[in-house]
Amino acid sequence: MEQKFDVAIIGSGPGGYVAAIKAAQLGLRVAIIEKEDVGGVCLNWGCIPTKTFLRSAEIIELVKKSSDFGIDISEYNLNLQKIVERSKKIALKLSNGVKFLLSKNKVKLIHGNARFIDKNRLLIQKSDSEQNLNIISDNIIIATGAKPKEIPNLKVDGNVVWNYRNALRAKKIPNKLIIVGSGAIGMEFASFYNSLGTEVSVLEMQDRILPVEDLEVSQFAKKQFENKGIKFFLNSNFKVLEKNENHISIAVESNNNKINLSAPHILVAIGVNGCTDGLGLNEIGINVKSNSIPINKYCQTNVKGVYAIGDVTTTPCLAHKASYQGNIAAEAISGKDVTKFLKEENIPGCTYSNPQIASIGLTEENAIKLGYELNIGNFPFIGNGKALAMGEEEGFVKTIFDKKTGELLGAHMVGAEVTELLSTYIIGKGLETTPDDFTSNIFPHPTMSEMLHESVLSSQNIAIHF
Repeated sequence: MEQKFDVAIIGSGPGGYVAAIKAAQLGLRVAIIEKEDVGGVCLNWGCIPTKTFLRSAEIIELVKKSSDFGIDISEYNLNLQKIVERSKKIALKLSNGVKFLLSKNKVKLIHGNARFIDKNRLLIQKSDSEQNLNIISDNIIIATGAKPKEIPNLKVDGNVVWNYRNALRAKKIPNKLIIVGSGAIGMEFASFYNSLGTEVSVLEMQDRILPVEDLEVSQFAKKQFENKGIKFFLNSNFKVLEKNENHISIAVESNNNKINLSAPHILVAIGVNGCTDGLGLNEIGINVKSNSIPINKYCQTNVKGVYAIGDVTTTPCLAHKASYQGNIAAEAISGKDVTKFLKEENIPGCTYSNPQIASIGLTEENAIKLGYELNIGNFPFIGNGKALAMGEEEGFVKTIFDKKTGELLGAHMVGAEVTELLSTYIIGKGLETTPDDFTSNIFPHPTMSEMLHESVLSSQNIAIHF
């Protein structure tokens, strides 16, 4: 059985389904192939479920300090299973929403495993009683996403050794949890389980947590996490001393100090690898380097007519990057003149822990390495009336401008709701705004967004409120 399309997309995550809808809107006949849940890892196991968990954690933290607001809550109960079930319901609702959008745009949704027969043909292996089918398409987009990296000799078993999927399906609140890796995934789960009362220890092989963030943000965030009781072991490596069905014990070496840790679970959060296995990429000559597919600015691979987007390509592995690439690939395939290409320095990053971290562009360290002369602004939450009213006085907003041209090189924030505040700087950077563009506009009062304005004023040494 064969079916023919203009575009066939492997994977229905935030890259794949956006590419499918965009291509259909451009008049192309589109099929999307998904082997698991529509919406991909992000919607079903990553971005959305973790944020529902972290929303619960935020409420727990508010309850803990409710007396500061004149509300005494002496007793409360935690129900982990309700937290898990809520995350499942929200993920299912959004997955069904994506299905509706695909149907609305006349995208053919096919369930099964896709494998290249040649560069224009896919074999779709069905898992049920349906007959396997072949798809013919002039253009194929690989949007298969990524899977968690594993540590040699520490195989994820879902019981003692966790990846993020297991951490989202815990049966009970652990009294202790060891997390390996202090990137966004590691710190979000560290923050969540810490709020539940778990004793959390984080191992990081580098000399600081959140290694891709601005150094000042990284250092500030570490202190805030430590104030909440999270323990960090930097410059660390470890070996397993004992592991059974109930717990794991490890020997940790950190900054020339040695300590033994034990816990019922250890969460491996050391990053992801692109999902390239089982696609038959070697047979059609697709270049694959370290489980990633190299692409050009049009998201084209080295094989004509075959594209790749999202986590299966290059870092950073972020849903919004995948969606942006999905638009580019669809426009390129349709023959439309692509004018807005992906610039790595314009990809925002957000970590939804407590405190939140948000950033775009160059860090101060990288800007200096590239030879820029800098004007740096910094404004603390404690100087903002709305932040104080919310009981959120810990954090700051940092802006980095090119001293010569006034170009916004980077913005880095840590504190409550900074993931929502970042978009102002995203637009500003995209429009190549200068400090004058920010300072000459009126920001509403009282809002946390005033800190964005004040940070820019600070970069010009004309701050008003600090």
